[in-house]
Amino acid sequence: MDRYAVVGNPVEHSRSPRIHQLFAAQTGQIIEYTRLWAPLDGFTATVRAFAAEGGRGCNVTMPFKAEAWSLAARRSSRAELARAANTLRFDAEGWWADNTDGAGLVRDLGVNAGVALAGQRLLLLGAGGAAAGVLGPLLESRPAELVVANRTVERAVELVERHAELARQAGVRLVAQGLNGLAGLAGPGGFDVLINGTATSLQADAMPIETGLLRPGALALDMAYGAPARGFIAWAQAQGAVGRDGLGMLVEQAAESFTAWRGVRPDTAPVLAMLRREVDGLA
Repeated sequence: MDRYAVVGNPVEHSRSPRIHQLFAAQTGQIIEYTRLWAPLDGFTATVRAFAAEGGRGCNVTMPFKAEAWSLAARRSSRAELARAANTLRFDAEGWWADNTDGAGLVRDLGVNAGVALAGQRLLLLGAGGAAAGVLGPLLESRPAELVVANRTVERAVELVERHAELARQAGVRLVAQGLNGLAGLAGPGGFDVLINGTATSLQADAMPIETGLLRPGALALDMAYGAPARGFIAWAQAQGAVGRDGLGMLVEQAAESFTAWRGVRPDTAPVLAMLRREVDGLA
């Protein structure tokens, strides 16, 4: 039986085993998928031991995504651009790293939420690993404009500069901004899509931006899901926006990893529906 795991600290909350077990049952794949806790200073040793014991691959949670990227001999273009990886595959010719977060987010927005990003005005909050993982695929969706806003503007500038060529190729106006002064960039119409890639929800902090930045009916998505995202969704609804959590993104990015490992793509719709009932306490 091929073995996979999600590696993190903390990791006990992860729903990845449940998701991948559902994918495996649906596609007829025989796998074992477990949680693997790693000490903060022991990620590399933990993953190497898992691979040496026959593991075929793993998902990686924060705070280890940059370290996972550095371990791989081969990397996908999106992992290379993000400089972070959430998926490792242990191939005979060398470990391969990918970052499926952005693809999962874009698919959730386009397929599950029915929001076309092309030509839209996007606001991405945060410039850390979460934002870095999704910026490339968001640019490839060809919005008209994408603003990366972060408390430390220098980090936003660095992230934007790293993605400048991709933005040019996609014809996207890409801007770095601090958290202050967003009203001037929002303009009278407001942003069409807001994506929260900060830890405000997980830390139960208030949203760090002013109100009035979103157009009526805009989509506001928090990468957190379940109870931690409820405050954000309430905030979005108070702005006249449609609030959404990151559960769909979680399922869709997992499907990208599963496909890379097993060569078959699962149907995410029934898995997302089941997870939604569980997360909302209806199952």
